[in-house]
Amino acid sequence: MTDWDDAFQNGKYIAGGDDFPVMWKVKSTTFRDALPGARRNTGLAYGAHPREVFDLFLPEGPHKGVVIFIHGGYWQSLDHRLWSHLAAGPMARGWAVAMPGYPICPEVSIAGITRSIVRAVGAIGDRIDGEIIISGHSAGGHLTARMACNDIDLPHADRVRRYVSISGVHDLRPLIRTGLNDALKLDIASAAAESPALKTPRSGVELLAWVGEEERPEFRRQNNLLGNIWRGAFARTGCIHAKARHHFNVIDDLTDKDSPLIKALTS
Repeated sequence: MTDWDDAFQNGKYIAGGDDFPVMWKVKSTTFRDALPGARRNTGLAYGAHPREVFDLFLPEGPHKGVVIFIHGGYWQSLDHRLWSHLAAGPMARGWAVAMPGYPICPEVSIAGITRSIVRAVGAIGDRIDGEIIISGHSAGGHLTARMACNDIDLPHADRVRRYVSISGVHDLRPLIRTGLNDALKLDIASAAAESPALKTPRSGVELLAWVGEEERPEFRRQNNLLGNIWRGAFARTGCIHAKARHHFNVIDDLTDKDSPLIKALTS
């Protein structure tokens, strides 16, 4: 690898890459507006920071538990409200879905974001009973895997059925060599301290590392890295390369209750 900035580029390698955020915003707004008020709870605080809030969407009838979806944006952009429509698949299978926001870099460090997500899991678990599934995309995939590490005192850890990291970044050290680090402000020590691939999973963890087969090579490498290392640490892991999926459309399958991703997530 000679160009680490290029390794983490996604949009310029995806046709119409710049159009996806606008599309996500429209779909999410439409989804929220169509959901009855009793099944839509937005802006629920879990901490003191203005971004420490989560949205909660409830299925029709009793819920089986809650799927927590953590959004991406390289820890420095985007907002949880952009992804509401992704709750459709789990809800159709009887799961509540919670989508937390979190403070972003450079206002806080990645370690600070990790602490926010721990608080979010605690607040969501306090509010919704049943099993918990934790998932996330890109930076959210990293945060998902981070919740499964044994140095994290995770509330309700005994209720977590599985962790599903979608297109996650699991070794943060290469980011030091990118322009992304202007906001992340990582050094070798802080990058290693927040890299799930360099951590030990909590006993009994089930983790699925899911990536699009058309993603950048570095994302495919990062996906396989975590699954393989944690399998050696006696976690139950799987590594999936989803056909005809790139970094931006790999999450589309969360909207389809019959997709392979939803079946793997909620089975």
